[in-house]
Amino acid sequence: MADTVITNVAELKAEIARLTLLKEEQGQALADRFSSPMATLNTVFSIFSSKQGDGKGIFHPDFISMLSRIILPVTLNRTLFRNSNFLIKTLVSIVTQKASPLINKESVTVLWDKLKSFIAKKDKDVDYGIPPDSEAS
Repeated sequence: MADTVITNVAELKAEIARLTLLKEEQGQALADRFSSPMATLNTVFSIFSSKQGDGKGIFHPDFISMLSRIILPVTLNRTLFRNSNFLIKTLVSIVTQKASPLINKESVTVLWDKLKSFIAKKDKDVDYGIPPDSEAS
């Protein structure tokens, strides 16, 4: 504990004993985690797994987000920044790598739904009823 105030030698010795015991306990726990090859593999895989338990760790990323990390910089560098120098293309790659976590399945779905509703409004046939000069009465 960093907040512990030690005022005399007895408290110092007690704190040293507590820290020694804590070191031994943590050392034993660490030795148990790496006691067998299977335990070592489980430890390594637990590092890369998600903490929320939703099954989405580093081995199960959002597919659209993963694709955007590759497709977005390549597309921009091949189209908009075709004749740019190396520095501009590098900056585009860095910016798109930082922006790619914002591009996920949910954001693409929301954008697609908005685009579909905009096109549906535009293409909607407007019915004005019977024209006033028609022969139907």
